[in-house]
This record gives sequence, structure tokens and C-alpha cells, in this order.
Amino acid sequence: MTAEPTQTQEAAEKAADSNTNRRQPFPQGFLDTISTGWADRPDTLPAAREQAPFTARRRAAVSAAFAGRRLVVPAGGFKQRSNDTDYPFRPHSAFAHLTGWASDAVADSLLVFDPTDDGHDVTLYLRDRATRETEEFYRDATIGEFWVGPRPSLAAVAADLGVATEHLERFEAGEDDLVVEEDDELTTFVSELRLIKDDYEIAQMQLAVDTTARGFDDIVRELPRIIDHPRGERVIEGVFHLRARSDGNWEGYDTIAAAGPHACYLHWTRNDGAVRPGDLVLIDAGVEVDSLYTADITRTLPVSGTFTPIQRRIYETVREAADAAFENARPGMSFRELHDTAMRVIAERTAEWGLLPVTPEEALDADRGGHQRRYMVHGTSHHLGLDVHDCAQARREMYYEGLVEPGMVFTIEPGLYFQEDDLTVPEEYRGIGVRIEDDILMTADGPVSLSAGIPRTADEIEAWIAQSR
Repeated sequence: MTAEPTQTQEAAEKAADSNTNRRQPFPQGFLDTISTGWADRPDTLPAAREQAPFTARRRAAVSAAFAGRRLVVPAGGFKQRSNDTDYPFRPHSAFAHLTGWASDAVADSLLVFDPTDDGHDVTLYLRDRATRETEEFYRDATIGEFWVGPRPSLAAVAADLGVATEHLERFEAGEDDLVVEEDDELTTFVSELRLIKDDYEIAQMQLAVDTTARGFDDIVRELPRIIDHPRGERVIEGVFHLRARSDGNWEGYDTIAAAGPHACYLHWTRNDGAVRPGDLVLIDAGVEVDSLYTADITRTLPVSGTFTPIQRRIYETVREAADAAFENARPGMSFRELHDTAMRVIAERTAEWGLLPVTPEEALDADRGGHQRRYMVHGTSHHLGLDVHDCAQARREMYYEGLVEPGMVFTIEPGLYFQEDDLTVPEEYRGIGVRIEDDILMTADGPVSLSAGIPRTADEIEAWIAQSR
């Protein structure tokens, strides 16, 4: 990493008084010449991006729902990682959804709806491009062009996104503004607005899934190297990261690479364990593409290339539960039914194996049952889109208790997890964790698996590994 930028003489003196050793003054020769000697840069205006018509319709829906109210949708700012370094900037999902400005968005921008007699005037406030005559150009390590590269001009952003733009300095907050993440009603609305995806979003979801599939192919191909490394879980994470960064924007969430008993920890992201032949490795990963839409896929692989009989039994039971939920999915059903369908299979099989102290029917009783949940404590489905757990601020009656509609994209991800110290299961089950997760688009004709091309059955998984070797 390069050194921290220096300051003017006055600022440097203040820095010295505060006992910092990182900032030093610029010499006068630099200050006299830094603004000169630069070639002209024409401001070429781009054509509107592909999603501009879709974002315009989304903004119109927001405007219609909040007539007469002034609305502010912040992109958000940088978040500190440590001391004077930040995490990579990612705009708020509602901001990205309503502007189409995604991985290339400028931090601290604001989308503002100013009420008019017939709706709203919508303006995107952002920092204009810093000219070489400004001190920001060379001094500011967070936003200065010398440090992080040029920002687009107001005119370029307006042409690109199809929305009016204004300099951020001209924005004035109002006492009655409704602000996303500060006003519950607005926050809920923009979250629920994403429950049903438009054609652009569906195409981006398929792109994210297809890119993720290539990342899983990379992992399978690298299994020998993964096995050889003492922290093979971290090698899995790194292999997938290469695909996510080269073909997308980033991962949509921290990759779970959980081998052996680690697979029984639902959100194992430490990823510091060995990947040993004879064990299973559970990989939950998704590429976030440049539009910020993310996939969310889980596959569980036999490290040696072949499932043992008990591993295969558990794996195929999880697949049976996933298939049952998929086959039962239909427009107009309760979203919660997806989970109930998968749980019926889990209850029936764990009872059949002698793991439950009650019958499957008793275990499925809404009030007195739930015994099978010891081995699958999480839900079966969640919405997916700009966030891996998309639409999280939606009302419960619109989400878990809501109806499945065409255009919704959600996961189906049952699992079975037998902790290595769980004395309620036979010893041969202990330390085995399995999850299978696919990304599903509901259409008027029924569900479509966006991730159907990634091997799923035990036989397909074994053939996948064999072919890669």
C-alpha cells in the first residue's frame, strides 16, 4: 500500500501537534505546479445503460406510493476496516435498485424525490469530477483522483443512468424527509419492491448463477491442491474468489468452505481447516456480478470423489427434501409451504432412521413437535437478488406468510447436520453435514431452477469429480 497523502503547511503543523508521523507538508514547488501541465480530457457522454428503463419504472412506483412526500435514498459511504483503511465500497441495495448504479457507484451519493403537483422530480446528488485545480485531486486519499482514479462527471452520470444529476454540495436536508433505513415505511416499501424481479433482474440472476457454476468447476478441478494444503478450506475460498473477482464484482457473501465436522456449523466462514479424503466438504458460495445481483449455491462434495454408504444416504435424503419442495412449488402457494414440504421429508427420514423420539406426524405438529429441527435448524428458503437475503425488511405477511408469485427468485436449501458430539445419533452419523441449495425462479407455469446445470445427485457429483481428475 502507498503512503498516506501529505498536507498543506498549515494542516501539517496541526498534524505534527497531534503526534502523527504519517502526514508531511507538500513543498512549495509541488503546490505551484501540480495544477498545470495536464492534457484536456473531453467529457464523452455514454448511452443510457441497459437497465435505465427498468429503474425508471421502479422510481415511478416509489413516487406513486409516497405522493407529496420528500424521499431520500442514500448510497451510503465507506466503512472503516482498520485505522485509515476502508472496506471496498458497495452502495445500499435500494439505491442500486432505483438508480441502476451498482459496482461503479460513487460513495455518499443521494437519490432524492422532490414532490410536485403530479409526482416527484427525481435528482441524483453526487460529487462532481474534481478538476486538477482542486486540492482534493492530489490530497484526499479517499476520493482524490490521484489516489483512487477519476470520478464521472454529473453530465456523464445523467446520460448513463437516465436521471437528473446535481452536485452533492447543493443538497439540503429537510426536517420532514423520509430516508431509507431511517423511516420504516419507506424502508419496507423499497424492500418489498424487490420481491418480484423484472426481466433485467432475472437475466442478471442467471448471469450470477452461471458465473458461480464456473467457480464451483474451478473448486472441483483444484481438489488435489486443496487436499494437499493444511488449510484446504481457505484454498477453496481463494479459488472461488479468483472467479468472483475476475468474472464478477465480488462474492455476494462470505464463502462457506466447511470440511468434515465444520459442515455442521451453518455459517462456518473461518475456513481454516484441512480438507481430508473420506470427509465431505460443504461449499456455500455465490458470485455477485457487476450489477450487484448475487447467486447463492451450495454443493456438498465427497473429498475422495466417492460417497460412503452413510454419506450417500444422508446426501440423497437432503436432495429428496429439496426435490419435494421444488416439485410442490407453484404460483399462489404460501412461501412458508416450501419449508413445510422439505421438513416433512426430513421428519420422515430421521424417524425412519430411529433418530426421533416421536412419529413423523408428532414431530411435524406446529406447537408440540419440531424434534427433527435438531438436525436442520434453519429455514428452507429465502428471497434472493441484490442481497443474498433479499427483501429482508419486507413485512412478514409479504414474505414468510406471503404468496409465491411469478417473478420471485428464491432459494431451496434443506440440509442435515449431525454434530460430532451429538449423542442422539449413531456414531457413524456424527460429524456429517450436508446442504444442497439451488436458486429458483417462479414463473406463471411453475418453478425453474436457475442452477439446474450444476451437478446435484450423488451420482452426478461423483462423475463431476471423476471427470475433473
